[in-house]
Amino acid sequence: MSATIDLELLDLVLATALVLVAGAVSLALGLGLGRRLALASVRTVVQLVLVGYVLTYVFAQRTLLVVMAMAAVMIVAAARAAIRRPSRTYRTAFGHAFATLLLTSLVITVTVTAVIIGTDPWYSPRYFVPLLGMVLGNSLTGVSLGLDTLLARLSEQKDRVELELALGASAFEAARPHVREAVRRGMIPIINSMMVVGLVSIPGMMTGQILAGADPLMAVKYQIVIMFMVAASTSLGCIGVVLLAVRRLFNARHQLDLAPLRRQEDA
Repeated sequence: MSATIDLELLDLVLATALVLVAGAVSLALGLGLGRRLALASVRTVVQLVLVGYVLTYVFAQRTLLVVMAMAAVMIVAAARAAIRRPSRTYRTAFGHAFATLLLTSLVITVTVTAVIIGTDPWYSPRYFVPLLGMVLGNSLTGVSLGLDTLLARLSEQKDRVELELALGASAFEAARPHVREAVRRGMIPIINSMMVVGLVSIPGMMTGQILAGADPLMAVKYQIVIMFMVAASTSLGCIGVVLLAVRRLFNARHQLDLAPLRRQEDA
């Protein structure tokens, strides 16, 4: 296979024209997205350049402490992003999202690197960091959708939930249909991705390996592993954060307590 074609600064400048097309569309249709698109483009460049230098350092160190420190930063950022997207939130939502993402992402990623791929050591940053990033990137979407759905349904159907509780239902029995719907909503994006992968889209990991000169069949094997690990982490993340939220919003006497809830714009 041929080596990767290096990109010069001029090539990146030329790629800016692609973003300008999107800006022109926004301007022509009066969408008012020009400034946000420009800010997003600048942030993309700055963040990716910074992470490139950080990864260069981490890959050179190859120590457990450095890898775990970077993993902690990634998980904190993912948890913050996950709780900012729902329309409602509560005070301990960040802690719930962080704990869920910490447990599920690390367990899944360590299982893949240590058992399935068999890297030596299991925390080899060239494998561990990118895989963890893909797990978190997809899991936070599921966690966010699941949390948003649960909080919205409990708020909008408060009277029905309280009626079921008054008729003798336990907190979990009253919350079960809302938990089910929240987890289902959180799982929809990854299921949709799995349904069309390879037919409509070629995922980033597979694309990167192919562009780097890897055998396409080898890239396919890695992508299969990644899709399955993302599906597992997303489902566990959704279930975990939804159950923690239910525990927070129902007290020990099986009463619904929505006092901690507040609109995101007031958070």
